[in-house]
Amino acid sequence: MAIDKPSSRIGIYLLLVLALSSIFYALIIHAGHLAAAHGMYVLGLMWSPATAALLTCRITGKPYAQLGFAWPRTRWAIIAWLLPLAYAGVPYLIVWVSGMGGFGNPDFVNDMRKSLGWGDAPTWVIEAGSLLLIGTLDMVEGVASGLGEEIGWRGFLAPEITRACGFTGGTLLTGVIWASWHMPILLFADYNAGTPWWFGMPCFAVMVIFSSFAFNWLRLRSGSVWPAAILHGSHNVFIQVWLTPITIKHGSITAYAIDEFGFMLAASAIVLGVVFWCKRGELPAQV
Repeated sequence: MAIDKPSSRIGIYLLLVLALSSIFYALIIHAGHLAAAHGMYVLGLMWSPATAALLTCRITGKPYAQLGFAWPRTRWAIIAWLLPLAYAGVPYLIVWVSGMGGFGNPDFVNDMRKSLGWGDAPTWVIEAGSLLLIGTLDMVEGVASGLGEEIGWRGFLAPEITRACGFTGGTLLTGVIWASWHMPILLFADYNAGTPWWFGMPCFAVMVIFSSFAFNWLRLRSGSVWPAAILHGSHNVFIQVWLTPITIKHGSITAYAIDEFGFMLAASAIVLGVVFWCKRGELPAQV
């Protein structure tokens, strides 16, 4: 018998997410670091929300097509791809200009020079070329891993929780759930960029909760899960693979300012969230 009540579907889904994720929490925490098993534990964790969503559809009779697998209009994909360059690029630029950190980490540049095989290229070519390649080719892997989360959080949860609580309340709840889901590996493994847990955890939570307004808005406006998956992959790739590594540390302040556990991205995410909250009138009615 089909279950159409959003609260029932959400409850089943969250129980399945917890059960599946706990397997990978245990493996990661036991190993002590995210790179364990060549990253396969993290990949399994990231695909737990998708697996839970598919199982919930099976159990409740929700059509799989409602998870938003159809490809959206191209503009939504492009917006999702480039959006992190705005909300992450500006904070990092402020960090570099203000002196909280520097640009052009020589260790990163030298590693990229060797990796790319561009031994005689000028430094600016290495910096620009690495950004271009990371922002395009590396996006394939970023989207593939991010899709596992987004099929769950945005494909399944966002429409259901919006039906139950509206866009504002539903997005805040989605953000709280999404942030809480990360906490075991933040507190008990090495998912941090060098700040104490009492500082990094609230910064990360604020960033996730407020950025959820962009993720949910793109999912609901486009009718597709793909913009959220692209945004997730783009966020991870641009920040974790280029912006943070290319930043030079200027004392202890740098770690507190940059990355997902610093205050600059948290502040930028608040602005991002307000912008997309103000655009809520453009969303279709959720029934």
